[in-house]
This record gives sequence, structure tokens and C-alpha cells, in this order.
Amino acid sequence: MRRNWLPALGALALGIGVMTGGGTAFAKEKHKDILNVSHRGASGHAPEHTLISYDMGEKMHGDYIEIDLQMTKGGQLIAMHDEKVDRTTGGTGFVKDYTLEEIKQLDAGSWFNEKYPQYANPDYAGVKVPTLEEIFQKFGKNNQYYIETKSPEIYPGMEKELLRLIDKYGIDKETLLVQSFSPQSLEIMHKLDPSVKLVQLLSYKTNTAITDEEIAAIKEYAMGVGPNHTYLNEEYVQKVVNNGLEIHPYTVNDKERMAQLIDWGVTGMFTNFPDLLHEVKKGK
Repeated sequence: MRRNWLPALGALALGIGVMTGGGTAFAKEKHKDILNVSHRGASGHAPEHTLISYDMGEKMHGDYIEIDLQMTKGGQLIAMHDEKVDRTTGGTGFVKDYTLEEIKQLDAGSWFNEKYPQYANPDYAGVKVPTLEEIFQKFGKNNQYYIETKSPEIYPGMEKELLRLIDKYGIDKETLLVQSFSPQSLEIMHKLDPSVKLVQLLSYKTNTAITDEEIAAIKEYAMGVGPNHTYLNEEYVQKVVNNGLEIHPYTVNDKERMAQLIDWGVTGMFTNFPDLLHEVKKGK
């Protein structure tokens, strides 16, 4: 693991330091090293997956811009979480049935003002869905991107197009992370470009457990895992980290839970409120 990545041995040492009361200094160091991933941008404050949200995430000390990818009818990669446009725009139907020109006519911000009046801003009304290319153009090659291939089975060639744009814009692969729930999609990415760091997303419906066999299989192509935080326990976190994998749970919006996960040994986490995680990291 290079740059930004905490080796498993270091994580273990930190864990031992905290457990044995070696204590405060170790805990502070651990808090400092946690990756603060702006989930869909600062999506607790602004409409998710918009340039405004990504920009706000940076201003709130997010380390990474997280981008979910869908693909238009013409094969362009856009930033959107859902396969359908219904939830976050004024449109209806599947992204794959829209041309980019049609996507660009949609209002991707008014829904947020209606759903979260406490964070409403008139500037959000009418904001557009960005393409991945537009995001790279605005935020630059040296920014840190955490990109998810969403529903790759619906979009053949998604991984190849993603890598084309990564290479076109010279995105820094030292820090770039690509994640997916699909092992097949990550394996395609790994074959196309083994230098890209990959994270296997995981979803649990009950208390988490991971076998040695599962860890070994994931390590064949990925350097980390991203489980939902809800059912995580300290034993799971320590097992993953001590086996040399990063662990970045999603989506953590409560400061008390953030601090607990950090004490357990996670190496990063996703949050809709990067400002809150920044405060936790600062010991506030």
C-alpha cells in the first residue's frame, strides 16, 4: 500500500496501543489517518452528485470525492446513484434510456430543497447532472476520486470507458480508488489496469462476519473492503485490517459512531457530512 494507506502492522500497533492504555497519543494519530470520504459529495448539505455537492465536500475537508457512475444511452458516464432518474431529478425512467442531451435537461436540485428544507438553497434549483468528464475537468487530475461502478451488468464496457477517461485526464492513480459491489466488475478493472486500487463493497443484513477464504479471495484483486457500518463489530474490523486490507464503512453520519469505528480500527469511512467527520478527527 502506498501513500495514504496505513499498513496492517501499523493498524495493529495502534489497536494494541489503545487497548493497553498507551492511549491518548495513539488514538489521536489513528483519528488523523482516517480517510474522510464525501459520500456523493457533501450530500447531507447539498443535492447529491452535483458539482455543488462535490465542491462543498472539499471545503468541508473531505479527502475524497465519491462518484457513483451510470451510463447514458450513448455510452457517456454520468454521476448518479440510482439506475432511474426519478428520485434525484424531475424526470422518470432509466438512465440507460436517456441520451446525454436529455439528461442535461433534467433538474437535479429542486428535489433536495423539497426533501430537506433546513438545508434548502435557491441556487440548488435547476442544477444539472454532471458527466464524469465534467467532474475531472473541474476538479483536476491531482484530486482524490473514489469511483463506483454501479450496476455494471447493465452497462457493458463501463470499466473500459472509465479507464479511458482516467487516462485521458491523467488522473493520479496513486490515490484513485474504484469500488463496486460486483466482483466481476472489479476483476475486469484489475485485468484492464492492475495499477488501479480496488475496493470490494459489501452489504450485510445482520451481524457481520468474514471468513479467511473470503478475505483471501478479495485480496486477489482488491486492497480493501467497504461494508455497511450498521452491523459492524470490532472483531470484524480487526480481522480485516490485520489481514492487510483497508476498511472503509458506509455511510456514517453520527459523530459518536464515527469515533467508535475509528477506535475499532477502520481506515476510512463514507459520510454525507464530511464536516462532522473532520471535527471527530480533530477531537471535537
